[in-house]
Parts: sequence; structure tokens; C-alpha cells
Amino acid sequence: MSTPAPSTPPEDPSLFRWTLSFLLVGMAWGLTNPFIRKAAVAYHPPKRAVLENPRSGVLKIWVLKAVFAMYDLLRRPSYAFPLLINLTGSVWFFLLIGGAELSLTVPIVNSLAFLFTVLGDWLADGKRVHRDTWIGMVLVLGGIGLCVHSKQ
Repeated sequence: MSTPAPSTPPEDPSLFRWTLSFLLVGMAWGLTNPFIRKAAVAYHPPKRAVLENPRSGVLKIWVLKAVFAMYDLLRRPSYAFPLLINLTGSVWFFLLIGGAELSLTVPIVNSLAFLFTVLGDWLADGKRVHRDTWIGMVLVLGGIGLCVHSKQ
């Protein structure tokens, strides 16, 4: 009779993998927000006869406007691609919170999303990053460091 091989517990992902995971989710959320906003602001709905019919009910027109707006925006690559990346980040986040400590994951990822949103604003709209924003970003990074240090 042979004895079964001892099972080894699964190894925790390395610090590099956790850091990379946090960065990817923060990037997926933060970098895409300004591009989604830019595409949504530039959206001008086309005229549709069904929406101009005065005999249609108010609720029907409201629902049709929402459906047409979603349809039109999702057909535009400038909106659809950043949205797809952003939603992919949400799936990654869901998978990440299954293995990482929740009290670290949520503040780190949301803080990184803020930092990457500032970078995305600069990339999408050429917005200048003011001195106070830089100071805030440094403080956010310090806060992330304190959270990580407190859990060690």
C-alpha cells in the first residue's frame, strides 16, 4: 500500500504579484475615467423621430432616450474601449479581494485609482497638475505606506 504524498499548502502570491495586481486595477480604473468622461461629454445624440413624437408617453421617451444613449455610446470606440478596460479592472478587483486582505486592498486600489485619474486627466485633456495636487498625491502614497506598514 502506498501512502499519499503530503499535500503542500498553496503559496501566497509574492509581494511583487500583489503590488502588480493593485497597480493594474488602479490603472484600469483611474486611467480610463477621464477618457470615458471625455467621450461622454463629446456625445451629441442624433435626432430620432420616435423621440419627437408628442403622442409618446413621457416614461416611454425617457426609457428610449436612455437606451439610445447607451447604444450610441457603446458603438463609439472612444467610449467603449476605456469602458471595457474599466470593467475588466472591476473583475480583477473582485478576484483580488478574494485572496488579499480587504482592509488593505480597498484603500490601496482606490487611492491608486485617484493617482492614475490625475495622470489620465493629463493624458486625455492635457490638464496641468497643480502643486497642491502633487502634495495630495504624495500624502496619498504616504497613507498607502502607513496602511501597509500597520499590517506587517
